[in-house]
Amino acid sequence: MAEHTSSSITVDAAPEAVLNVISDFPRYPEWAGEVKEAEVLGRDEQGHAEQVRLLLDAGAIKDEHTLAYEWIGEPGIREVRWSLVKSQMLRSLDGVYRLTPLDGGERTEVMYQLTVDVKIPMLGMIKRKAEKVIIDRALDGLKKRVEAGGAEASGAGS
Repeated sequence: MAEHTSSSITVDAAPEAVLNVISDFPRYPEWAGEVKEAEVLGRDEQGHAEQVRLLLDAGAIKDEHTLAYEWIGEPGIREVRWSLVKSQMLRSLDGVYRLTPLDGGERTEVMYQLTVDVKIPMLGMIKRKAEKVIIDRALDGLKKRVEAGGAEASGAGS
């Protein structure tokens, strides 16, 4: 099994507000640091994004990739999972956001797990550090966006 990196943050908003921001891909460039463009390529029967093309610019690393998404609703927990469809620089990219309501649904614990495999050789320790930076920036940006009312402003639905 591939090694992964994960981290969590608590957001002062209901899980649905967090999910609305996560599902509003066209607005990712406004809060998700390295994402310069995001385009939904297909949706499922419920209107959730099934495939999304992302253009990333992280300084030395520039890439365009397509991700396949899976939206899972369990009682009390929501998950968004994704995996790599195609990329110029990546061999694989698997991730998950797990949303757990806290304080009767007033707040949300957001866990982000990421596994990345690049096409060029890279030491595992360096890869884990890069994953940690990506996760921490994403969680920080997500928290700020949701708590600033990003879910209402976006009008996104899950």
